[in-house]
Amino acid sequence: MRSLITALAWFSFAVLGAFGASAIDTASAADDPIVIKFSHVVTENTPKGQGALKFKELAESRLAGRVEVQVFPNAQLYGDNKVLEALLLGDVHLAAPSLSKFSRYTDKLQLFDLPFLFADIAAVDRFQKSPVGREMLSATTARGLLGLGYWHNGMKQLSANTPLKRPEDAAGLKFRIQASDVIAAQFQALDATPLKKPFSEVFILLQTKGIDGQENTWSNIFSKKFFEVQDYITESDHGVVDYMVVTSVEFWEILPDDVRTVLEQCIAEATDFTNQVALEKAIADRAKIKESGRSEILLLSAAERQRWVEAMKTVWAEFEEDIGAELIAAAMAANQ
Repeated sequence: MRSLITALAWFSFAVLGAFGASAIDTASAADDPIVIKFSHVVTENTPKGQGALKFKELAESRLAGRVEVQVFPNAQLYGDNKVLEALLLGDVHLAAPSLSKFSRYTDKLQLFDLPFLFADIAAVDRFQKSPVGREMLSATTARGLLGLGYWHNGMKQLSANTPLKRPEDAAGLKFRIQASDVIAAQFQALDATPLKKPFSEVFILLQTKGIDGQENTWSNIFSKKFFEVQDYITESDHGVVDYMVVTSVEFWEILPDDVRTVLEQCIAEATDFTNQVALEKAIADRAKIKESGRSEILLLSAAERQRWVEAMKTVWAEFEEDIGAELIAAAMAANQ
């Protein structure tokens, strides 16, 4: 009997070893809680930051003594460019990178970077809750990553130190972008220069004039104080910044079935919570920026906005084959 127990113990050790030392710690003894390290790059007062804390609260309450969720905000462990590799190595267990960060693992999620695809955040939500949207959470499983849910941040706005009212106003300017070929093409269509830089460097780059502008959501522009070093923000709603809560397939499958079921429920509830926070913060943070007087918010008329749509529409054709015409059509249908 003792030899059987010893054999099982060594088997468990070998399997968990696939996740590295941090995962071995999660199940080193029957009485030890499973440690789940959740890494993200923003502050705790953002929608994603609040969502991570809500997940921790729910998981530790419902699985008291069985799981311990450790949240690491502000890129304390990894930036978005490294966290997916860290997931696959087992150095962290949950992350919520921008959807733009998954292009190395699948072309399909590039859909969310197409400019002017969604009319508003409600359309984004409808699509993500649709069967097609839910299916896209599994787009990276062949590469070892499993999507668990979509978290909103909000619609993107354009900022610069010169007013951006017409597409031609962006010509010649340097814009920081996420590591996305679609977003790069978006700015190239405007005769602007896109620069792929980490989120953590944006404020300094703006402050030192290393870049002229950037695109982001109201909550990111406010929480990272971008509005303090940008004279103008154009309310363009030209794209969306959303995140996919993701884990490694290997880690998720090795969890006890009952624990995994509860964690799935916690993710679902944290998703609803996060997306409501995102909606409320977009409204509140926009108002705070306006009240500050540091940036002037520029509004686009319907005709002005249509000129931006036409200027960027070439990007759709450029990436339609990679993403899939059916996916684009399904996303467009969510606007109705």
